[in-house]
Amino acid sequence: MPGVELFFDYLSPYAYLVWPRVRRVCEARSVELSVNPVLLAGLLNRWGQLGPAEIPPKMLFVFKDAARFAARHGIAFRAPRFHPFNPLTALRVSLREVAGSDQFRIIDALFSAGWGQGEDLGSAESVAEILDAAGFDGAALVSRTADPAVKNALRASTDGAIERGVFGVPTMLVGDELFWGNDQIDNVDRSLSGRDPIAHLDLSTLAGSGPSAQRQRPKRG
Repeated sequence: MPGVELFFDYLSPYAYLVWPRVRRVCEARSVELSVNPVLLAGLLNRWGQLGPAEIPPKMLFVFKDAARFAARHGIAFRAPRFHPFNPLTALRVSLREVAGSDQFRIIDALFSAGWGQGEDLGSAESVAEILDAAGFDGAALVSRTADPAVKNALRASTDGAIERGVFGVPTMLVGDELFWGNDQIDNVDRSLSGRDPIAHLDLSTLAGSGPSAQRQRPKRG
């Protein structure tokens, strides 16, 4: 049975909501979960998209949708102090190259503080304080994020995600099958158990015969 790969950026409330749920599915199926912090801005730039926070009505919808989901499931939810924010330090400190065997615990701490308690995830000082409160040496971990090798590791993680077709976060891959979004957990579970309802479908029938018109791509800014 294949494992699951999770691609996430702390900017996404849906990544916060999916994090404990994908872990539960993997534990129930006894499969490995590998975690890949990626820079959402890099994905957006590659595929020519705007992020939800760059479209005010969409940003409001996403926050309300996430809050509704959290309320229904008894999950603490409060947006980080600033949003959007620069996620680089939080992402780099969450890489396996920095976090090591504590990777899941560090991600837990940052998600909980940022999206559960409304702490700032955009400053190195705040990230260090959050990690200190969770029992880590925050300053030592954050200092490692300035290492060029760590910066390259996050860049490589983002580039590798793009090469595999990842276009947004959170994304979960089961083998080469891509599942995007907080609402895809059931499909991840079905895929892991061999119950994907489109597994034997001729996928060429899903997209028609190609476009007959294309809109002009809007300019950013």
